[in-house]
Amino acid sequence: MKVTNEQSSSVVMDRTTGVAAATTMATKMETVYERVHHLANGNAVVVFSVSGCCMGHVAKQLLVGLGVGPTVVELDREAAGMEIHALLYRLATGKEQQQPIPAIFIGGKFLGGIETLIACHINGTLVPLLKDAGALWL
Repeated sequence: MKVTNEQSSSVVMDRTTGVAAATTMATKMETVYERVHHLANGNAVVVFSVSGCCMGHVAKQLLVGLGVGPTVVELDREAAGMEIHALLYRLATGKEQQQPIPAIFIGGKFLGGIETLIACHINGTLVPLLKDAGALWL
């Protein structure tokens, strides 16, 4: 006998074995991954942030100051914001970063957070990355 949680269809519990199947949750994460992938590959620069975040503001201002019009996704205003945040956390921990937000994608590739963005700006590699991605026409 299988019991489905009525509040969330993400977990199905088999009473006889006590095993939970998270198939719907896995499908949802795949959909979130596809959305992030589509946004990152469909735009030269994407910034995932939270409205009111000071570091997100710094990242956006730096890019705008360089003449880039980034696509900005405010996670607190997105229906799947928590799931996107969880995915970005996994990406950031792969690059040994502490904080996944803001998360910056340039040319379809995950650059990193604010620390990486500023480091690239200081060491002179940001503008070439932006040119290669088609975000700048200098």
